[in-house]
Amino acid sequence: MSTTITEKKTLLEIKNLKTHYFTEDGVVPAVDGVGFKIKKGETLAIVGESGSGKSQTSLSIIRLIPSPPGKIVAGEINYDGENLLEKTEDEMRQIRGNKISMIFQEPMTSLNPVFRVGDQISESLILHQGMTPKQAMEQSINLLKLVGIPEAERRVQAFPHELSGGMRQRVMIAIALACNPELLIADEPTTALDVTIQNQILELMKDLKAKLDTSIMLITHDLGVVAEMADRVVVMYAGQIVEQADVFSIFENPKHPYTEGLLKSMPTPEKKQGKLYAIDGVVPNPLNLPPGCRFAPRCEYATDLCRAEMPETVVISEEEQVRCWKYTNRWEA
Repeated sequence: MSTTITEKKTLLEIKNLKTHYFTEDGVVPAVDGVGFKIKKGETLAIVGESGSGKSQTSLSIIRLIPSPPGKIVAGEINYDGENLLEKTEDEMRQIRGNKISMIFQEPMTSLNPVFRVGDQISESLILHQGMTPKQAMEQSINLLKLVGIPEAERRVQAFPHELSGGMRQRVMIAIALACNPELLIADEPTTALDVTIQNQILELMKDLKAKLDTSIMLITHDLGVVAEMADRVVVMYAGQIVEQADVFSIFENPKHPYTEGLLKSMPTPEKKQGKLYAIDGVVPNPLNLPPGCRFAPRCEYATDLCRAEMPETVVISEEEQVRCWKYTNRWEA
């Protein structure tokens, strides 16, 4: 596990972020009062089941929420001391892909099918770095080599459909790394890759962090990756943060019952012969959220208080927060 970073300056600070989708069936609170910080050179992992709001949080940061039906209705996204929600679209274009880059979850829908991959990598180099088309294409070849694509000189001329899923994912990573961003948002960056390539990509991200002091926001389901990569961890459930702490505290002394359940669900060599643990139930329908704590219907510790009232976030220390009645003076087991 990586070490906790406390002495570096805050690069990104999110306060009470709320992103809602206005649908015919009702309002979906995809991100509901989320707040956290990312320090310079730090890796923050965001974990949680599908539907917990991880990707919507990342899209909100770079203001790529589809509108309509989506809208950021409250909060602040302070990057390097400036609120991104107050930026014009032209100003955001100068930030996206340059200072803040994102590796998207699904490369086939993120890459333009009618442009060669070299042109798609070159675009940000020409726009943000002022390179000539020739210089940008040479750098694109170097970036493809950097992310482990063989025969980069030939592949740079390929269209996305001519590449495998793993290669398309690496092209996405090359695009994200092109301008040496200060903040790299990686949304499940290794999902489409085999184990060997996964390790290569994670090592590549570690190198980038070490050489350029890049901050990384890593969205993942894989707690093994979290243990290897993260300095701090944010645990999300049903659009809210239920716990955040340094990586050691999360693994050694999880506070929230949901975090406990996620860790117990991890496959280990000892569990090979037995049945794997699973958290009962499913993430609630965002159009029909339960009263009280959103995890209460699945929680083995839930009381009448949990089922009736939403718990506030309890600050345990500078690094540690949890949204759970167990850590208040109103809790009665």
